[in-house]
Amino acid sequence: QVYFVESGGGLVQPGGSLRLSCAASGRIFSFSTMGWYRQAPGRQRELVASISSSGGPDYADAVKGRFTISRDNDKNTVYLQMSSLKPEDTAVYYCNVYPNNKDMWPWGQGIQVTVSS
Repeated sequence: QVYFVESGGGLVQPGGSLRLSCAASGRIFSFSTMGWYRQAPGRQRELVASISSSGGPDYADAVKGRFTISRDNDKNTVYLQMSSLKPEDTAVYYCNVYPNNKDMWPWGQGIQVTVSS
C-alpha cells in the first residue's frame, strides 16, 4: 500500500523559511519522480516542484529560486526547503508521485503552510 505523510508546516512571516518533509511508504518511491503540490483556498491543486528518481529537480516559475526539492531514497523521504516565503505561498502542501494521473495514488492529509505577518 502506498501512502504519504507530510510534516514541517506552520505559520511563518513573509521572508521566512520552512522545510517540509514527506515520508513515503511502498516500493514505488525509489524509482518514481516525486512532486510537491499545493492547494490554496478556492484554487485547484498545482505542482510546485518535482524531482526525478535520480535527483533531477524541476520547479514552477512561481517558486523558482526560492524553493529547493530534494530526496533521500534510503529514507523514502522527499523534502521541500522553502525560503523567501510570500503570502501567496499560503496553501496546504502535499507530496505524491508525479504525475498522479486520475489520482491513481492516494493523497495524504497534507500540511498547512501559512505566510502572514
